[in-house]
Amino acid sequence: MTRAGKGKQLSEFKTVGERIRAARKTRGLTAQQVADAANIATSTLYAYENGTRTPSTSMIVKLAQVLRVGPERLHGQPYWNGAEAEDGVQAVIPDLRRLMICYDTPDDRDTPPRPLEVLITEMKHVSRMRRDGQYAPMGALLPDLLNELTHVALSSTGHKQEKAFWWLALGYRAANSLAHKLGYHDLSLTAIERVRWAASRSADPYMEFIADYLLLGAMLRQGTWKAATRLMQQLESRIHRLTDGRFDDTSRGLLGSVVLKRAAVEAREGRIDPAMRALEEAEEIAAASRNVDGIYYETSFGPSNIKIHEVYVLRELGDDEGAVQSAAGFEPPEELPGERRSHHFIDLAAAQLATGDKAAAFNSLQRARQIAPNHTRFHPTTRHTAAALVRADRNSHDSIAGFARWSGVI
Repeated sequence: MTRAGKGKQLSEFKTVGERIRAARKTRGLTAQQVADAANIATSTLYAYENGTRTPSTSMIVKLAQVLRVGPERLHGQPYWNGAEAEDGVQAVIPDLRRLMICYDTPDDRDTPPRPLEVLITEMKHVSRMRRDGQYAPMGALLPDLLNELTHVALSSTGHKQEKAFWWLALGYRAANSLAHKLGYHDLSLTAIERVRWAASRSADPYMEFIADYLLLGAMLRQGTWKAATRLMQQLESRIHRLTDGRFDDTSRGLLGSVVLKRAAVEAREGRIDPAMRALEEAEEIAAASRNVDGIYYETSFGPSNIKIHEVYVLRELGDDEGAVQSAAGFEPPEELPGERRSHHFIDLAAAQLATGDKAAAFNSLQRARQIAPNHTRFHPTTRHTAAALVRADRNSHDSIAGFARWSGVI
């Protein structure tokens, strides 16, 4: 580490490569030791550290395990820079922490909560914003809405209470999404537990299923592959038990979402054939529902989301050319949630950059920004790709530099 780098926190370094090198130096490890433990070539590790190559999501998780830090530390999350100054999206985090600590003993209110039907209408609005990655406006509404729903749920009985808890579970799901997208993974895990608490009181086994589905996502972000695989198997078995073999669009949508997670896990573990078989299985499930894109308990499933996962899977398998080819001619439909559509272009940009098409990569990042600015701005892959584009831009292209400043990498 350079003298200027001594004493700096990992989050103060601008790129993932710099943070990998800083963590390696802090741990007193040589490049050879880290590369051997991560099962990669030393030259590959140096390429990551120098910024000439961007590690995949699974590689960042693997390197984080080797370096004994959380993946979010290598990503540099939570991001505190121009994005926060402009959007103020993280200002809600302290309120959410307090709410989740006192989840079953909420603070008294100066005014009574609004009627349940009014709260449900607002929660539907919050859910739409969550799906479209509109974290700043969503976050501003969440604390008071969660507090009101909690008061209604705890003071009601019978069907009204179950209904209030159902929507409260959905609200905590939005809080989980906000927390993990911003890099507050401890708060994300707490939110998942609150989803589980509310879902268990909603009298809806599918909502309880969703709580474990969210836990599965958290496991994948931390690289606990074996535990994630066991949970996936349990979730698939649970859907079969709940339906007793009589599937409808909702149960197929939930099952298909878990199968897509399985494809991602297999890809992260480098297992090509199982990953591709999982994608094929997802296609068969979608075909049984007439190949229609749908949203089931706030989870997207259908042919478009399968295609988005295919691009991601190929990237994780190291086949960036295949990912670019898979995406050729595919345009995510506008009916698909903005978060899903922007995610596609963020992944595609990384694949395009890896294949040397810098202009296409920058265009994809711009597309992602147009669709869901908050989601794009706070996504680690956006920052990794933007940083690499700046380093490769010898002519100091104003648009690329402007995008990099917007995303916070310069």
